[in-house]
Amino acid sequence: MTLSEAAVPPDAQISTLRKYTLLILFCLAQFLDVFNFAAIFVAIPAIANDLHIEDANTVWIVSAFQLTFASFLLVSGRISDIYDPKYCFVAGALILGVMSIGCGFVRVEVPLFVLRALGGIGASLTIPSAFGLIIRFFPEPNEQAIAIGAFGGSGAVGNALGVVFSALFVQFASWHWLFWFSALMAIPIAGICFLLIPSRPDDPTRAKASVQSLDIIGVSILTIALVLFIFALTSGSSVGWGTARVIAPLVISILMVVGFLFWETRVPEEYASLPPQMWRIPNFGVLFGISLTPYLWWTSTFLLITSQWQDEFLWSPIKSGIHFLPIGIPSVFLTVLAGYLTRHVKPKHLIIAGGILLITSTGLEPFSATDPTENRYWRFAFPAFILGTSGATLVYCGASVAMFLITPPKYAATVGAIFNAALQLGAAVGSAIISSIQSSITPGSNANSFTGRADGFWFLFAVVTFMTVSVAIFYRVGKTPVASAPDAAESSTEQKRSTEDTQA
Repeated sequence: MTLSEAAVPPDAQISTLRKYTLLILFCLAQFLDVFNFAAIFVAIPAIANDLHIEDANTVWIVSAFQLTFASFLLVSGRISDIYDPKYCFVAGALILGVMSIGCGFVRVEVPLFVLRALGGIGASLTIPSAFGLIIRFFPEPNEQAIAIGAFGGSGAVGNALGVVFSALFVQFASWHWLFWFSALMAIPIAGICFLLIPSRPDDPTRAKASVQSLDIIGVSILTIALVLFIFALTSGSSVGWGTARVIAPLVISILMVVGFLFWETRVPEEYASLPPQMWRIPNFGVLFGISLTPYLWWTSTFLLITSQWQDEFLWSPIKSGIHFLPIGIPSVFLTVLAGYLTRHVKPKHLIIAGGILLITSTGLEPFSATDPTENRYWRFAFPAFILGTSGATLVYCGASVAMFLITPPKYAATVGAIFNAALQLGAAVGSAIISSIQSSITPGSNANSFTGRADGFWFLFAVVTFMTVSVAIFYRVGKTPVASAPDAAESSTEQKRSTEDTQA
């Protein structure tokens, strides 16, 4: 259990209508965060042509958002754990909305990149705070599993519908509406959540302690390291992996991560931005590793197939978007099913089942784009999309639920940040490596030929196979969740403090 029935916090006692209204709003925020990443793929040609962006720089239309989003997740998680996550979530949604308005009006590439980066920071504020609020409002394990599953599934829907909406905007209006649509959703979400989310009462002791426990030095070192690391990965496919622009930030980032780990051993555990004791929790490291795969599969599939459909098969954006619907629509139903399964199936078995589906799907994908006919699509791409999104959703739900079950409630936002950082890191690493494979292994000068794409899919096949086998070998079944055994006394104390500090 995440919380005992004897100590249900006041947050969980708000009306059912209010709780589920907030859950819908949190899911819409998650939808927007993923939408702002996935929808750009279809719109890149139109944006680049309108703003006269060179081919080598178009990667930053996507990467500017992804880089700051992934890099600031841990900072956001720390802030959400220490301060009231309500204001963190509202501020993040508001920043995303305002930056999206600006993106729709810019006419020069550099301001667009800057605004996209700032929007990524806003999006990063919403994820850990939403996780923390979901854990507070849904302490009962069964409800919590369903809520977390719905939250994750909304991201999968954003992945698919983002492509469709982007195609509609580009073909029938303009790419500017892609950003204005985000603003029209994000700003009302911020306002409604400001009114509906109950605030924690002011506590001078908490405020004083929170300033001391922010771990500014540790957070700064890690954030800069992640920025440099993701910058190197996203630059490699465009400027070359052997250039100083890639090697220098990559080496510096690794050294800074080592320095961060050393620093974390020097500060008190209660003040550490990445609590070392979390990594000693059984299965936490395994769950972090498997969390790299869901967004890796989704992003790689979009990256490898979208460009071929539009550039080689000359499909319209609308036709491409519609053919991607099998990736998103099943997630709506699968999240409900996954929420039910988490109550009856052990997380290890759920994750392995998802991994097997991903392996099967990725084995079909290399054969899905060799022919532009519908027969080839229905024979290979369609079943690959259904199986792959089913597997990715099961892995997502199983890993996220298991992570929260084995960690203390006081780390809810930090755990949410770590989990989502793994998702984004998988997407960043996968897109960079697969882009490099596609351009370097392809024979001759035709970078769009099928051979390079097939090699990218076979790399993805190897990754998901390795991850699934690792879970089967290293995930230890039967270990007592932290929140219910070793830290039972601590959890009880935290629950009592929560009852005092979190009045609705």
